[in-house]
Amino acid sequence: MPLDAKALAKGLGTEPPGRVFTQLCRAQVEAYRTALAEGEPLLVACGQEAPLFQELARMAGAQEPLCVDIRDRAGWSDTAAEAAPKMAALLAESVLDIEPTPSVTLTSEGRVLVLGNRQSALDAAKRLGTERAVTCLLLPGREADLIPPSVRALGLFAGKPVKASGHLGAFSVTVAGLAGASPSARGVLAFEAPVGERALSADIVLDLSGGPALVSPRDGWVVVDPRDAVALEKALADILGLVGEFEKPRWIKVAADLCAHSRNGQIACTRCLDLCPSGALAPKGDAIAVDAHACDGHGLCASACPTGAIRFDVPAGNGLYRRLAALLETHAAMGGTRPVLLLHEAGHGAELMAALARFGSGLPAWVLPLAVAGVAALGPDLLLTALAKGVSKVVVLADPARRDDLGPVKAAADLSNRVAAALGWASRVEVAAEADPAALGALLAGERARGVEPAAEFLVLGGKRQTLALALAHLHRHAPTPVDCLPLDPGDPFGAITVDQEKCTLCMACIGACPAKALSGHPDKPSLGLLEANCVQCGLCRVTCPEKAIALVPRLSFGASAKLRQVLKEEEPYGCIRCGKPFASTSAVERMVERMSGHSMFAQPGRLDLIRMCEDCRVVAQYELEEKARPMAAAPPRLTRTTDDYLREREDGKGGNGGEGGGG
Repeated sequence: MPLDAKALAKGLGTEPPGRVFTQLCRAQVEAYRTALAEGEPLLVACGQEAPLFQELARMAGAQEPLCVDIRDRAGWSDTAAEAAPKMAALLAESVLDIEPTPSVTLTSEGRVLVLGNRQSALDAAKRLGTERAVTCLLLPGREADLIPPSVRALGLFAGKPVKASGHLGAFSVTVAGLAGASPSARGVLAFEAPVGERALSADIVLDLSGGPALVSPRDGWVVVDPRDAVALEKALADILGLVGEFEKPRWIKVAADLCAHSRNGQIACTRCLDLCPSGALAPKGDAIAVDAHACDGHGLCASACPTGAIRFDVPAGNGLYRRLAALLETHAAMGGTRPVLLLHEAGHGAELMAALARFGSGLPAWVLPLAVAGVAALGPDLLLTALAKGVSKVVVLADPARRDDLGPVKAAADLSNRVAAALGWASRVEVAAEADPAALGALLAGERARGVEPAAEFLVLGGKRQTLALALAHLHRHAPTPVDCLPLDPGDPFGAITVDQEKCTLCMACIGACPAKALSGHPDKPSLGLLEANCVQCGLCRVTCPEKAIALVPRLSFGASAKLRQVLKEEEPYGCIRCGKPFASTSAVERMVERMSGHSMFAQPGRLDLIRMCEDCRVVAQYELEEKARPMAAAPPRLTRTTDDYLREREDGKGGNGGEGGGG
């Protein structure tokens, strides 16, 4: 392949090497050993012989080199003579110091559960049972035709598995009608009476049932067609190696405070739950929580999440944006123009590019490949950022075997294309599930559109919404045909809300429900305001509103008003009719008076006025009303005798005696 070492060194900001090696892995290997002995970190521009270079470093007790392929991705191409900017970009991206991805530990003791109803399942269980603790569960159907083992070194049961959960090292399978094998079975297997529903636990499950798996594909649950002898042999070998501790990436990071799943028992957003194929997501309070041990890194949840509460964290932080910037900036610095960004997964994409390089025209010099952990996790934040940074076209290359997982990334590509087209940009995003190298070559060889000029140079430091805001602002600021507002489709993560003025009572329930801080009140008066730039159209305000006064309006506003608080409804506070203190919105008080006017509890005169009073006055007024309603009681007899009582009695006695004496 042609290699301009001086141009590469200049593009990378370093001195050109004194010598360019063409067979460092064979005839010139001593030069590599000499470089190892110097103790400096090495970068070897070869991917094919990486295992050899790493082994030589281990033998020398030196640090293993970083091996980077620039041949299959750049040098072996019909346009290799123009590939120096691309080679420099690939090298610059490879040496970035990216934050390591957090991981979780899975521990397996090697306990195996074999599911099936054929002799192959029983034979596989017997083979594994010589080295591992094995339980074999025979499914209803053909267990009566199976030959019982002469020496039973495993747990042998029959029953119907109805559900399963867990992960490598901690699987649980619930079985209906579990029955143990009879020890007295002679010619064919026989089973004792079922004991009902029971749960079987295992570290690993070998599923030879031939039917749909009880759980989605994940580490430790091995599904094999029982008729495929080669696949079964490979599975048995793999299972024997699944003992010990294993590290897997913590694929997903969840910010519960941003989650729009629910508030106050009202559910609004279930996008991630609807999409997760591994069942690793579940509601926890008002937000969604992830079981990192069960998560298999599909990434659909992160692509679909409108608020950025779920983030695909491989690489950690904003590592993917740093890699994108290094590629594009180095390519541009060396004179590269109109780059096409090829986003692909390492395994499938690398194999397809290698086949195209060896048997076809190779990747064009302007195509910059960027490996990602999962293309299904890509969202509009990355796609629009790539367009804003001057990419002519973004091609998302997916494995056809995962075609069913592409719904969210296709939606993200569609949104990105609608935004770009509305603003007059010709750059586009395309999602392709290809397994044919020739089809990939044809897809990438098309005419390139002019990218966004000037290319954006912003750093990505925040979350999904902040990144989207930066990309959209740049695209709009330099747009050939700028628009103030772009109508969107329901489900798109931008928009506003409308409020029915007659229905809204300014109860403010929607403000407390909004996870994006798009809705706010006012410290001095009843007021509902919207910061449209923050609205993600999750619908929590709509389902929370007791008056059903809110409607969603999907749209993308570029004007300054979207970043300012807009008053949706406002009124003067209602003053207490007793003390004059403002205590509620006029709408709320009037609506309550209207609704309670015919209620029996408020039939007594003055009762309805309680609604028009503040909390303090209401207590006093209610006590007064109760006093008035209490019936008047007769005065109790006076029990205490006073001097006046004695004198009165004495006078009464004199008058009576005188009258009698006079009469006598």
